[in-house]
This record gives sequence, C-alpha cells and structure tokens, in this order.
Amino acid sequence: MILNTPSNRRKRGAQPADIAAGLQSDIVSGTLTAGQVLQQDRIAAQFGVSRMPVREALALLAARGLVDLTANRSARVAALTREDLIDIFDLRVAAETLAIRLALPQITNAQIDRAAALQAQIKASDVARFATLNSQFHQVLYAPCARPRLIAHIAQLALAADRYLRAIHAVFDYGDKSNLEHHALLSACHARDEAAAVACLERHITAARDVLADRMAQQD
Repeated sequence: MILNTPSNRRKRGAQPADIAAGLQSDIVSGTLTAGQVLQQDRIAAQFGVSRMPVREALALLAARGLVDLTANRSARVAALTREDLIDIFDLRVAAETLAIRLALPQITNAQIDRAAALQAQIKASDVARFATLNSQFHQVLYAPCARPRLIAHIAQLALAADRYLRAIHAVFDYGDKSNLEHHALLSACHARDEAAAVACLERHITAARDVLADRMAQQD
C-alpha cells in the first residue's frame, strides 16, 4: 500500500519527474519498504494523473536501481541485498577517486572550508540527516572537477547508498571512524596532496562498505 505521505501528496497533473521524485523520497526514507508492491492505479490517483506518467516515473526509478519492473508491468521497491551494496560502493570508489583527482588542482580553500562546515554538521547529526549531509560533504569536494556527467553519476550512487545507511542504521557504529576519515581527507585537500586524498577516500568508502555488509550479514 502506498502511504499518503507529504512527499507523495503532489498537485494534480504531476509530470513523471515529479512523481518519480515523490516516490524516490519515500523509497530512500524507508516509507516504502524493500519488496513493497507499487500499485499504479493508486499512485495515479494520488498524483492526479493517468497511468502513463506513472509508468514513465517507475521506469525512471528502475533506471536508478530503486524499483524492479517485471514483464507484466508490475513494480516493486527494489530489494536491499549485500551483493548490490558491494556493487554500489565499489562503483563509488572508482568514480569518487577519479573526481577527487580531477578536482584537487582546481579546489579553493573556501570550498574546503565549506566541506569542513558540513563535516561539523555531520558530527552532530542523526541517521535521518547523516546520509544527506555526507553526500553534500563529498559533492563540495568533487565539484571543482567540472565533469557534470561524473558528478551526476556519483549523486546517483550516493542515493543508492543512502537506502542502506538508513535501513541498517550502521552509521551509529561507524560514525566516529567516518568523522576521522573525513578530517583526514580535508587535511589532504588542504595540502593538495593527491595521493593522500585518493588513498584516504578509497579507505573511507571501502571501510563503510565492509561495515554495512557485515551488518547485513548479521541481520540475515
């Protein structure tokens, strides 16, 4: 059942992108749970549209890895699996280390200071805000790379990772270590030390991957 939550109470006549955004918010937050059936008629009624834009919205979400579509056009919220988790974080390593390499020669002290301010907020945040702030922290450091496709790819991977962070709540176990790694990355950026920044970032992402994968194994 699709809940009548604030994120999916949209104005009538919503476009596929609007519908996808509302459903995406509920999937990432856990309001719509893994494996839950997404009933197209009910979604269409909530957004005041026909089934066609709903199908288009679901196709957008399927491309982002958030929804599974079947041949008979039924849709479910994508499952959370250890294999998918590892795939997401390994892709993050490849994309984000490239971004930091390209960004570091162009990054300014003001941008690094902005990332440091976000890190201060991360340290005081709860799990509901952690993933969003964490994504913003990394985005600020990568922005100087000036590669829009790469940045968009990283943003989609961060969105996929966010589901795992929220669902497993492992950030509470990993928070102190993650904060230390963020500070080490900031120091490497201040020094414009590419090798140190890349190594720190790779350790940071793979360590988070391993913590989350272990938590999933324990829950299974």
